[in-house]
Amino acid sequence: MEGLIVQLISGAVGGNVAGAALKNLNMGVLLNSVAGIVGGGIGGNILSAVGGGSLDGIVGQIAGGGVGGAVVLAIVGVVKNMMNKG
Repeated sequence: MEGLIVQLISGAVGGNVAGAALKNLNMGVLLNSVAGIVGGGIGGNILSAVGGGSLDGIVGQIAGGGVGGAVVLAIVGVVKNMMNKG
């Protein structure tokens, strides 16, 4: 359970960092955090399943959560921008 919490928190951080770095995909702190939390849960689980133990423990959970959060934020931001143009 602790691993999932770490993934979700690092996902929220990753989503906000990506939102700050990619101004055109930034959706505000709340939506960046929500997208990051979703991505953190998904990304952390995918990394631990695919990683094969190379990034075990807290480091792997933080990395998977942060990257997953940033990726989901980027996807949601692109989709949102496409919807606003059409």
